[in-house]
Amino acid sequence: MTSPIDTALIERCARETGAIVTAEEHQVNGGLGGAVAEVVVRTHPVPMELVAVMDRFGQSGKPAELMDAFGLRAKNVAAAAERVLERKSSR
Repeated sequence: MTSPIDTALIERCARETGAIVTAEEHQVNGGLGGAVAEVVVRTHPVPMELVAVMDRFGQSGKPAELMDAFGLRAKNVAAAAERVLERKSSR
């Protein structure tokens, strides 16, 4: 990620919550999740889940159809939160 990222905020969120979920309409590689993970792994490692386009080529379609096809709906974010909380509780 080329833009500045608020490392202090990410560190604080990792400490206060003990888990992090990122969600973005972007490829998983080189996106927000990776940038957050770089901060977390160096400062306060916690379980993480990344909701993003999982290394797939783009396709054409209506926005709602694409959100479903790439797993970027609220239900996908909620499922990621459940997974990360499960991993957090088993630590």
